[in-house]
This record gives sequence, C-alpha cells and structure tokens, in this order.
Amino acid sequence: MYKLLIKPFLGLYSAERARRIALTELKIVHRLPLTRSLIRLAHRKETPALKRELFGIEFPNPVGLAAGFDTDGEFAAAIADYGFGFIEIGSITAAPEEGNPRPRIFRLPKDKAIIHRTGTANKGVIKAIQNIQAERPDCILAVNLANSPLCTKDSKMINDFQYSFSMMYDFADMFTINVSNTDRNGVLSIQNATSIAEIIDPLVEMRLSYENYKPILLKISPDIPRDELCIILDYCMYSGVDGIIAAGSSRKLPELQSSQRRLEDIGPGGLSGAPLYEKSLELVRFIHEYTKGRFPIIGCGGICKAEQVEEMLSAGASLVQMHSAFAYEGPGLIKKIIKKLDSKKQ
Repeated sequence: MYKLLIKPFLGLYSAERARRIALTELKIVHRLPLTRSLIRLAHRKETPALKRELFGIEFPNPVGLAAGFDTDGEFAAAIADYGFGFIEIGSITAAPEEGNPRPRIFRLPKDKAIIHRTGTANKGVIKAIQNIQAERPDCILAVNLANSPLCTKDSKMINDFQYSFSMMYDFADMFTINVSNTDRNGVLSIQNATSIAEIIDPLVEMRLSYENYKPILLKISPDIPRDELCIILDYCMYSGVDGIIAAGSSRKLPELQSSQRRLEDIGPGGLSGAPLYEKSLELVRFIHEYTKGRFPIIGCGGICKAEQVEEMLSAGASLVQMHSAFAYEGPGLIKKIIKKLDSKKQ
C-alpha cells in the first residue's frame, strides 16, 4: 500500500513537506486504539535471538532509527509502534533554530538518497521535552544534541550543550553529541579532538551528579580524515565516552545515478542514503580494528536491507541505525528486516 498509494501521493510535495505529512498520518493512526493495536501486533514481535545488551541497556533488536527523521520528538511514540530497537530524536539545540531557507531537503530517487542542508532546524530542547512528556515513546529513546551553526568554539556553545544535556537528562535513555553537523558555510568546525573535549568533558563530569547513568555517544562525519579520527578515538576511549556513531551525512558525493544537472540545481548539502553504505561500512571496520573491538560502535549510513545490517554487525558494529531507507521504503521496512534477521537466528 505504501509504494502503490502513499509514496506517489507524498511525491507530489517537497521532501520536507512530505515527511511532515507522513509523520502526521502515523501520529493520527497511532491515536486510534484499534488501529494502533493492529499495527503493534503486526510489527512489534518478541525476538529473543536479536536482543542485545549494550551500555547496560537491553535492546529488543539491533536496528534503530537515526536522528533527523523526528527532529523534535513529536512523532517518536507513533514510530515506536513499527518495531525499532531504539529511536533517536534530534538534532536538538538549546534554543529553537529556524535553519536554512527552504527548500533544504531534496530527493535523489534514482540513488535512494537525500541531500539536505537544514542547518539544525528544530524547536529547541524545551519543546522536545514537552513532546516527550505529552506521550513518552514506548521504546529506548536516544537524544541527539547539537550546537547552533552560528555558535562554535566559544563558551556559549559549551554552555548550550550543558543546558540541553541537563534539561533532557531525565527524559532520555542515552545521548548523542553530534559534531558531524556543518555550519552555514559547510564547514565541520568542531570536529576535532580539542573542540570535542571542550564539549564532552563537562558533560561527563555533570553525569557524575546524577543517580542514573546515561550513556554518552559521539557522532562523527564519514568525511573525517583518518589521522584526526584516530586522535578522536584515543580521546573517546579514555574520557568517559561510551561509544561512537559512524556516521553522519557526507559532503563528498560519490558517483551517483542522478544527473549532474540535477545535483547542480540542488546545490551543496549533506548526502545521506544508499550511496553512503560502503563508506560507512569501511569506517565501522576501521574503528573496530583501531580500537581492537573494545569500543562500542553504532553503524549508520545507507543501510537498506537485512543483509547490510548483518554485514555492518560483522564489521564490528554493536547496533545499527536507518534513516533514508525508512523514508523511501515506508514503515513496513523494519518488519521485513527484523523478520529476516530473526529467521536466520532460528
């Protein structure tokens, strides 16, 4: 039904508008008790063979939804009905961010990919908390925290991270500190070990004052040079960081099926989707080998099917995340993947 009816209908709208319409429809269905029960019955099945314990948390399965799909946590409760092992909302900043001018999200259907330059558009941490309080998602909830693109390498940026972290602490199961976002000029201005330490060290110290331990993960860009990545990994392993998400979107476009004219019309932005899979897989494998398998990794980028989940886990990932594939294939995708993974474990 999704591919025959819903997807063509959504294709009449811009990518950003279509996502909003689709999520609103999921939310409406979620609020209909009978329909919701049927969806949960069909999509959320116990799969003991797929359970994984990581960071002291038991995940019902290893497949999560990446940040960027539900920016403000408004739809997480509805999305949770479809069987993800965990859901990550965000990126969230301390104050609301309008982001870059629209249009800022563009489909590349031939590549099953998306180019975006949203500029960390979100309604701020207070609104995200209100959304979670209105209806707590029935799932493991990760919260992705980012800085404003206008605020880098200064005390305000560090204070903003601390504010968001402290305000959200009681509502999240785990946190992602996102340094893979670009500023308005497309520069990864805080993706270096010094800047990362300035952000994360205070958060690790703050965490000591809370009764419940919440994991802190770092999300990086796939474009990071290997020498800089090694320095960051060394820092992470000895600083109190619990794991790494590899990786965010890429500004380095591989060879694509979409025409050069189409790419020129779109202009600069971050690429996410199927073309990133090999790059993400290579990055996960590198991190796993460099850290000798001692550092947890969440593989993210271009995963579209069960075989890729298996390959990513074999390469060293403890968990995986999806994003663009969920948009292209619809909410039934996670059921197909979990069913296939579970059948191979039987």
